[in-house]
Amino acid sequence: MTDFKDRIVIVTGAGSGIGREATRRFCDAGALVVGADLETSGILEGVERLTADVSRPEDAEHMIAHVVDGYGGLDILCNNAGVGSTTNAVDCTVEEWDRVFAVNARGVFLGMKYALPHFLEQGHGTIVNTASIAGMVGLPNRAAYCASKAAVIALTKQVAVQWAAHGIRCNCVCPGTIDSPWVARLLAQASDPEQQRRELVARQPVGRLGTPEEVADAIVYLASDEAAFMTGSALVIDGGLVAA
Repeated sequence: MTDFKDRIVIVTGAGSGIGREATRRFCDAGALVVGADLETSGILEGVERLTADVSRPEDAEHMIAHVVDGYGGLDILCNNAGVGSTTNAVDCTVEEWDRVFAVNARGVFLGMKYALPHFLEQGHGTIVNTASIAGMVGLPNRAAYCASKAAVIALTKQVAVQWAAHGIRCNCVCPGTIDSPWVARLLAQASDPEQQRRELVARQPVGRLGTPEEVADAIVYLASDEAAFMTGSALVIDGGLVAA
């Protein structure tokens, strides 16, 4: 696997779940990692913590500028921050729709908007976005979430095609149901958490939920030299859910 020594990485949503484990994997591989999140207390010890609301242009611009100016560059951007939603198109409020798109879709757009000029100037750069299989298939009561993650997949492909000749790669991971803090909160709100968990597990043909570590490994792979011929890809890691 690629030695990430001397490579500078930003991971958003680094305070928990997939983002926290991706931060750990990059650090273990020798990278210099800056973790960004609204709540930074969960970011790994020894990693620079940057408070950022990725949906705000000023925060996204500052995040990129802070790293480029402070560390002399940026090699890898992982747009991982995201929020969930559990309503259908009738019950979803306009406010909920806008909030989900602001973080999940606009947050990815803003990260790339401010990182791309730097990548173009230096002649290389790698982007890994966290999408979801919810952007590929319809899931009940996930109207805003499905739509926002579909936007991430489409934007990933567009950016990849636009800048491939400039040494820039852009891919995304599409996790299935992951045993993450968000799923834990979802289960805690259920009338029968154990039954709800069994239903979530049953969606994966492999018979279990995925782990944040497994998705983090996929993120690091897409950022690595081993994936040098991959751009515009939506890498599915879902225990067979989409294939079923």
